[in-house]
Amino acid sequence: MVRDKVTVSTRTLQWKCVESRADSNRLYYGRFILSPLMKGQADTIGIAMRRALLGEIEETCITCAKFEKIPHEYSTIVGIQESVHEILMNLKEIVLRSNLYGTCKAYICVKGPKTVTAQDIILPPYVEIVDTKQYIATLTEPIDFSIELKIEKNRGYHIKSPKTFQDGSYMIDAIFMPVRNANHSIHSYGNGTEKQEILFLEIWTNGSLTPKEALHEASRNLISLFIPFLHTEEETLHVENNHYMGTLTPFNFHNKLVKLRKSKNIALEDIFIDQLELPPRIYNSLRRSNIYTLLDLLNNNQKEFMKIEHFHIEDVKKILSILEKKFPNFLPKNKF
Repeated sequence: MVRDKVTVSTRTLQWKCVESRADSNRLYYGRFILSPLMKGQADTIGIAMRRALLGEIEETCITCAKFEKIPHEYSTIVGIQESVHEILMNLKEIVLRSNLYGTCKAYICVKGPKTVTAQDIILPPYVEIVDTKQYIATLTEPIDFSIELKIEKNRGYHIKSPKTFQDGSYMIDAIFMPVRNANHSIHSYGNGTEKQEILFLEIWTNGSLTPKEALHEASRNLISLFIPFLHTEEETLHVENNHYMGTLTPFNFHNKLVKLRKSKNIALEDIFIDQLELPPRIYNSLRRSNIYTLLDLLNNNQKEFMKIEHFHIEDVKKILSILEKKFPNFLPKNKF
């Protein structure tokens, strides 16, 4: 456990980790302070940060398990101590860490008698298990036991569909919330009109990331939600049929990419957007729109980009800025 003495700055707004500990592989704790704040600011930040910590951070979970020749979820399997339902509940508790975008598959293929744990899951290289000792099932007889797993990265709480698929696949409730709990408290100091506040943040995580990493990720996600409000001068809003319609200022995205598209020195179809180091939110939006390569990206114009859900003009500009850095010899410098 690490615990630092709390010192308060009287000038510059600063944050600090004052306590950090790992209670187990699946329970991390961190305590942070932010100061000095004016009266009322600590509560504003604390409420927003708690919501962002609990709801805006992605996690990797097992969302489906496929068994062979299992009639229903509450079946028992000869030679296995647990029912299928109990195995599904144990799989739900497995904590994973990954750089996954979208979904992938994993497998369990073992032979009894044996105690099956998370260590027996065969994973792709970009997914890892936080606690390999997490229990799954006990095989009491020399039988072959295999499960195909679906792994997904998302955020929030996803309730499984009541439908059971005929091919033996069973959906699993997924809790895409690496932060198990978050609290904030406020300490006031000073006299009269000179009162200031210190914000204390307490964060508990499941081990897939540290409280400090969770704080950074939540802060980035929260900031990204407010960025559009900083660029209101680039949008003129008018009311039409009682609906707000956004009119974008001219931004000639496609014309600036003509030279890059015509270049014979760059195989556009062989460059994947993974290699462009795009911000996670932009990357995920493009993937959901079936844009995987640089060629796919350049085949869209500004109007098509703006049809993408949660996509903004700033995102288009960010893409162009990244391309200018990646291909400086083929793109003229853009001035906004």
